[in-house]
Amino acid sequence: MKRIAAGFLAVLFSAILSTAANAADPYDRYERDRRIGPPPSRAAEAPPPQHARYGQPYFFGHIGVFEPNNDTDGLKFYDSGLNFDVGVGSRVSPALAVEGTIGSYSTDKQGLSVTVVPLTIGVRVIIPSPFFEPYVGGGVGIYFTDVDFPTAINSAGQATAVINDTNSTMGVYGVAGIDAWLNPKMALNLEGKYHWVQPSIGPVDVNVGGWTLNLGIRISF
Repeated sequence: MKRIAAGFLAVLFSAILSTAANAADPYDRYERDRRIGPPPSRAAEAPPPQHARYGQPYFFGHIGVFEPNNDTDGLKFYDSGLNFDVGVGSRVSPALAVEGTIGSYSTDKQGLSVTVVPLTIGVRVIIPSPFFEPYVGGGVGIYFTDVDFPTAINSAGQATAVINDTNSTMGVYGVAGIDAWLNPKMALNLEGKYHWVQPSIGPVDVNVGGWTLNLGIRISF
């Protein structure tokens, strides 16, 4: 499943790059048309792209794959799962954005399941560009968890004793990605995010974090 998911995401990312390249000419014409008028002074700085202007709000959504951590006190041997998130944000400067996100990721194995719902706020540091904008960032939030965790496993690797608990705890995340702007209002997005979260499940602290690899869309208002 992991190889299939990775191949699927690689093909879609190639499609993003191809689509963004094809969109470059119309976007460039838009930028030229928008600047029709007297030639600017050489001393004047070029304005940032429309999607990177101060106070520019945007909506975004992602869907992708959740890859659990491999810790013995965490999700070792759990399968890859699915995740999604949606959120809103604002460019407080061309190189900095603040955003809030809610989402969900899940995994399971042999009848055991883990579901995590992060409610987070964070920042992104961006390299502004009319077309391709790489970024890194991080944030903090409340993680709502519903966890089936084995406390005893037999020689066949099957759980013989399980704790189930629903909890909420603080967690953090780090993120890196790239936006491919198709026009001044819409971008396709590839993003990797790692969650660090360790709720108390019964008498033990369980690491329920891991990687999410997402494809998505970002739309400026």
